Amino acid sequence: MRSEEEMMELILSVAETEPHIRGIIMNGSRVNPNVTPDSFQDYDIVYVVTELTSFIADHSWVDVFGKRLIMQMPDEMQLYSIDQEPKQKFTYLMQFMDGNRIDLTLYQRNHLPENQDSLSVVLLDKDNNLPALREPDDSDYLVKKPSLYDIENCTNEFWWVSTYVAKGLARLQLPYAKEMMEGPVREMLKRMISWYIGAKNNFQVNVGSAGKYFEYFLEDHIWQDYKRTYADGEYLNNWKALFQMGELFITLSRELTSQLNYPQADSEGIHVFEYLKYLHKSSADQQDSY
Repeated sequence: MRSEEEMMELILSVAETEPHIRGIIMNGSRVNPNVTPDSFQDYDIVYVVTELTSFIADHSWVDVFGKRLIMQMPDEMQLYSIDQEPKQKFTYLMQFMDGNRIDLTLYQRNHLPENQDSLSVVLLDKDNNLPALREPDDSDYLVKKPSLYDIENCTNEFWWVSTYVAKGLARLQLPYAKEMMEGPVREMLKRMISWYIGAKNNFQVNVGSAGKYFEYFLEDHIWQDYKRTYADGEYLNNWKALFQMGELFITLSRELTSQLNYPQADSEGIHVFEYLKYLHKSSADQQDSY
């Protein structure tokens, strides 16, 4: 695997020798002082360019970065199409055979966002006109303090869609039930966990994309409970996971509202939880009668 020094030298040398590239900004975990470096970190790079046409007319120019395992160009994919004419930026996501990865975005100089991500550093500025950046920090990624209205909406969505999960399980419609559980219900649970962690840390904490740092911030017993919310493809285990999600949501929402001196907002959830248990028992009794 190429070292960080080799990769940075390569990224810089490509920009220095190409006249249409006028600057480099690096962002992401490699400039985050609160992240412990490891070999899985991407190189999140922005090349500030005078124009895009010459680059995207022939994508083979990125071969200079090394032998690729796979590459994605989201701006050219129908899955992630962005109606933007003329193009102002273009992204190459490149995973290399040696384990390194570069997420490279080309930005037209006159369309570079004025407000850069808080995790950004300027590596090269040929024309001395890139925006001045403060020392990188993860302030853009800190958990924001919720209002009571935020908590109420999160709670309502969690319990409302939980009924979809239960009906899907009761009807033996596993794909639908899993879609609801791992989509809206999971998202609301993660939001509640993030707020809970935020409140415990004076909202000066970054829990990471998709809650990837939950394990580091949660008490061990809560983390163990959260792990039990992930189920396999067995119906009984998904019922258990759904109930674990509900119990954990109630516990954390009570802790959160208490910490923020908000009134508790879980009375609706208590009733829905009983309804979920009723659906489970009804479906089990019905299946036993077959």
